[in-house]
Amino acid sequence: MSMKKESPSDVQLHLAALQGDVELLRRVLDSGKVHVDSKDKDGTTPLILAAASGHVDCVKELLDQGADPRARRVTGTTALFFAAQGGFLDIAQILLDKGAPVDSPSVDGGTPLFVACQCGHMDVVKELVARGAKVNTHMKDRATPLFIAAQNGHFKILMFLLAQGAEPDSRRTDGATPLWIAAQMGHDHIVRQLLKVGANVDANRHDGATALFKASHKGHSSVIDELLKYKPSLGLLPNGESALHAAALFGHVPVVKQLISAGADSTMRNQEGATPLQLAREAKQASVVEYLSSLSAERANGVPHKPM
Repeated sequence: MSMKKESPSDVQLHLAALQGDVELLRRVLDSGKVHVDSKDKDGTTPLILAAASGHVDCVKELLDQGADPRARRVTGTTALFFAAQGGFLDIAQILLDKGAPVDSPSVDGGTPLFVACQCGHMDVVKELVARGAKVNTHMKDRATPLFIAAQNGHFKILMFLLAQGAEPDSRRTDGATPLWIAAQMGHDHIVRQLLKVGANVDANRHDGATALFKASHKGHSSVIDELLKYKPSLGLLPNGESALHAAALFGHVPVVKQLISAGADSTMRNQEGATPLQLAREAKQASVVEYLSSLSAERANGVPHKPM
């Protein structure tokens, strides 16, 4: 369809769809002056606007008048994409009944299922999967619906996707796994579940950082408790640092204690030759310095050490 200049009737039709004004919508369509799928400069149709705004009556009217449920904006997004993003189950069902493609991706690869998982709309997620949406689709950066559910802490959606065969260790282009992102975000219940279904505890991002390293850097003690049950690497990682170095550098005393309790070596040197204590000193992390200094003093005096 050519992108000709929008007429006043086009503008009115778009406004009616956006505001949910069915009377105005009918009036403009009945005038015969405007196409039901008239697009603005972004390729947005009235149906897409009505779906994005949650206006069920306008969606029905537009479809009855022949609106195309497959229409895509310039970015590739469809009416179903916006219904899924907004959590409008009724609109999603109507669009699917009219033949809207369930997995039509945007240009960056986002499907309706992906945005429903991102926004936490469980009922829409279930409906899309029941209608054939693929759980192992991914964005251009290879992030999957499971990855975004893990990142945003949507536990029930995560459980549902796993039950539907979502791949627990699918990696984003940078190597990050759902476990890695959940650990970074501090979602301990999600970390526990992913480990339970066999996620690799030491999967590292391409820079060499593992889930334990990220959780130690951020100070997420409850996540670290979960990770430690699965014997993650406490030594130097491919990035030349250890989790203990990260915890010391960022001043997380509880994490430093947790890691040493679990067997991390407080005298270990990173690839620059620095110990956790030296990193804490440079970063002026006084309480970590105090704790690690007391440890080395005890060691010098031959006192058996109990970390807690």
